[in-house]
Amino acid sequence: MLKMEEKMKKVFAVIGILLVWANFICAAEELFFFCGAAVAVPMREIIKNYEQETGVKVNVTYSGSGTLLSQMELTKKGDVYLCGSPDYITIGVRRKLLIEETDKIISYLVPAILVPKENPKNIQKLEDLTKEGIRVGMGNPETVCLGLYGVELLDYNNLLEKVLPNVVVFAKSCEDTATICVLKKVDAIIGWDVFESWNPKDVKWIKLDKKQIPRISTIPIAIPVFVKDRRRAENFIDYVLSPKKGGKIFKKWGYIFDVKKAKKYAPEAKIGGEYKLPEKYFKLIKR
Repeated sequence: MLKMEEKMKKVFAVIGILLVWANFICAAEELFFFCGAAVAVPMREIIKNYEQETGVKVNVTYSGSGTLLSQMELTKKGDVYLCGSPDYITIGVRRKLLIEETDKIISYLVPAILVPKENPKNIQKLEDLTKEGIRVGMGNPETVCLGLYGVELLDYNNLLEKVLPNVVVFAKSCEDTATICVLKKVDAIIGWDVFESWNPKDVKWIKLDKKQIPRISTIPIAIPVFVKDRRRAENFIDYVLSPKKGGKIFKKWGYIFDVKKAKKYAPEAKIGGEYKLPEKYFKLIKR
């Protein structure tokens, strides 16, 4: 009887060790990914393929680039960070949330006007957004990269004071900004060129005058200071950047990889860089 009890104790001890080891393996095979909503559509497909090919579980959070930095800072967690503008890489490094010089460019984004497919208000140019009764949507410039570019675009063309009164929605992410156009909640949005590729049956891209675009965005991906397994994070980034893996999917959804192609839409525009919201923006939204 005693021998049986001793054997059972050994069996349970082995089971306990195996369970601990299994939990360790499961925990080790996870990746926490904070992803800007500017790439939510292709990234869902990329993550699905990556998980199937590697067995690594990707826990992803989609939101505005600034919101994601705040979440990362609050949770002290994150293996990979992707944003819709290099502005937030600069901010992340400054706030000691991202490892300096780990960022790599995935593709380029061109600011654009997008309207419901039928374009019922016949919006053809940036100045049309100033007309009385036009409902405009844009990303929240304080937390969403797209919103920041929208304010910069209007400010650069001396239209900020005239267009802001027509803004009826400040969306919380790039994806939400595109959605309000699809649902016809607004007459136009200031968005990215790729939004038309996301919803070709519902959305139309109104190309801006080339000289009106001050800056083209890059989509950077980087490693947070909280990374648990840097090699795994780098492996995931390599997968996203690979022309035969992530790159192929980004291309399918209309993302621009060649800087020369991006420059065709705005030859005089800067690539990347940082823009800070002007004081007049804050004064205008308080009215």
